Amino acid sequence: MSDPPVTLDRAYASCERLARRHYENFPVASRMLPQDMRRHIAAVYAFARHADDLADEGERSAQERVALLDDWQRRFHQTVDGSTTPSGADDCDLLFVALANTIRVRDLPPELFTDLLSAFRQDVTVHRYRTWDDLLDYCRRSANPVGRLVLRIAGVRDAAADASADDVCTALQITNFLQDLGRDLARGRLYMPADVYEPFGAREEDLVRVPLSSPWRCTLAEVGQRTARLFDRGRTVSDRVGGRLGIELRLTWLGGRRILDRLERNGYDPLVRRPSLGVSDYLPMLWHALVW
Repeated sequence: MSDPPVTLDRAYASCERLARRHYENFPVASRMLPQDMRRHIAAVYAFARHADDLADEGERSAQERVALLDDWQRRFHQTVDGSTTPSGADDCDLLFVALANTIRVRDLPPELFTDLLSAFRQDVTVHRYRTWDDLLDYCRRSANPVGRLVLRIAGVRDAAADASADDVCTALQITNFLQDLGRDLARGRLYMPADVYEPFGAREEDLVRVPLSSPWRCTLAEVGQRTARLFDRGRTVSDRVGGRLGIELRLTWLGGRRILDRLERNGYDPLVRRPSLGVSDYLPMLWHALVW
């Protein structure tokens, strides 16, 4: 039996299925979004999710991962410049059919996608960060492009909105690093910068101890406070957007802050208790988003 014809509806449906399979702490292409935005955000998410899996999943060597990411970037550029047309034979082809249309109709900057790919490559080869600025530069490429792409899909092209979105996206990324300290250590990665933990007398070899030592809990408290300030600086992004997307962004902001608050209540020790959101969190978050 031959494959069904490649249509935009089929391509976007494939991206939306992938987004639903990987739904995590923070809303992705949720029902809260306007219908005309949802499929475009799902296409962007599917592109980034697949690239992230190439960098992280499976038993491949670092060289193999980088080669796969290079090939993914090649396919991206070929699709964007029109030098090849995806056949629609598999989910990846369908992803690029959808993404090419999204980039065209929403006028998305290709460099935001290549920034994402540069961060995924960095994850393969860089497992430690010397300075806070180094970590922020990583977040500039791994997280901030997502916020800017969402704004562009919504038709927002405003420097102040971009700056607020950058602060929120960086804060969400670092919150995830705090939340997943144990999981990242199991993969050989430490996202806490040396110039933050060394002044507290924290040592990397002490991270095998549970509960965390006092110097490490002080480190996580310091990182948490810096992250809270980023959240506070970026809080206005949802007000600059408004509408249903504004509510979605408020939920995302509230979810990140709630994780930080839970980390503080747990004594800044995610190895003992990983802070996370549950079903009981969403109703009060929705209420706060509506009365913002």
